[in-house]
Amino acid sequence: MIAFRYLSRELLITAAAVSAALLVIIMSGRFIKYLAQAAQGALDPSVLLMIMGFRIPGFLQLILPLGLFLGILLAYGRLYLDSEMLVLSATGMSGQQLLLYTLAPAALVALLSGWLSLSLTPQGIVRVTQILNEQSALTEFDTLVPGRFQSMKGGSRVTYSETLSNQRKELGGVFISDRAAPRGSSGAKSSDISVLVAQSGHQELQPDGSRYLILQNGYRYDGTPGQADYRILQYDSYGVLLPKPEPVSSIGSREEALPTAALWGSTQPQHQAELQWRLSIPLLVFVVTFLAVPLSRVNPRQGRFIKLLPAILLYMAYLALLIFIRGALYKGRLPAAIGLWWVHGLFFALGLLLLYQERLHLSFSRRRAARVPA
Repeated sequence: MIAFRYLSRELLITAAAVSAALLVIIMSGRFIKYLAQAAQGALDPSVLLMIMGFRIPGFLQLILPLGLFLGILLAYGRLYLDSEMLVLSATGMSGQQLLLYTLAPAALVALLSGWLSLSLTPQGIVRVTQILNEQSALTEFDTLVPGRFQSMKGGSRVTYSETLSNQRKELGGVFISDRAAPRGSSGAKSSDISVLVAQSGHQELQPDGSRYLILQNGYRYDGTPGQADYRILQYDSYGVLLPKPEPVSSIGSREEALPTAALWGSTQPQHQAELQWRLSIPLLVFVVTFLAVPLSRVNPRQGRFIKLLPAILLYMAYLALLIFIRGALYKGRLPAAIGLWWVHGLFFALGLLLLYQERLHLSFSRRRAARVPA
């Protein structure tokens, strides 16, 4: 029992540290993407943390199996390197007993991964999709930030407001630059630019649902950069149609947002593929445990990282094959009865082969020695 607690503690601490590092890396990259959309006015900065919070279950369901896999390799590799595994083996702990000890924390990780995969991740996708749909319905006026040049329409339109009222109704010190299509013959590199400046402005909703920014007391400049043919127009009131920001793509497919209960009993290939994928996440945890325990066995003279790269490549092949077969199952190219299960069976058999390879090699050597005449 002491050995079990010691091994479980070492394994869980290492797996948690690896999973936390991977989560920070993945969330940082995703947060930068959303932050860029917020800077362009496609997202309200106030919803960024909410979006990232709902995305965490989807990240964790794939990070936890990898974190456990690397945790076993690193934790047990250190024990082999420090000859602690040799001491445990001398006290009577076999490879099968080590595997049984490892399956206990693996079961805990599998339960957490299954909860994320079957329940929290679909709910998070639904909430993020709702937020993104709400954001895609916002106009340029709704996402305007005072004191910042804001790019819209793929960078062809730049808007600036010096001040903005708390109710987002009145603007002060307005600047709008809009680049039109190239003028002249095909292939011309110059393009027309319209620049609007105004002392103030406000939003106005028309009966047809369109929104206009009504600018007051300003100028409009039309022309081509590098040419002295600008037109200047002074106005007391000028209306500018407010375009909607570019639609924000939702995350995941429609099936990924469905609750797990809606997938049970469905005969649609898409539903079968999604259900098997969700069930594969906790099953993946147990299979990688059977792979990682024998792969963590290292020679102290070789170092603890000698098998790390081949093990990671093996895990990547496992996950890539699951994703590939999931796509084939989604398109109806494979029957649901076969689905993803044969992939798990293949790598489970590989894990058993790695686990018993030393015993098989020793048995084969003994048979060869017995056949040699004295």
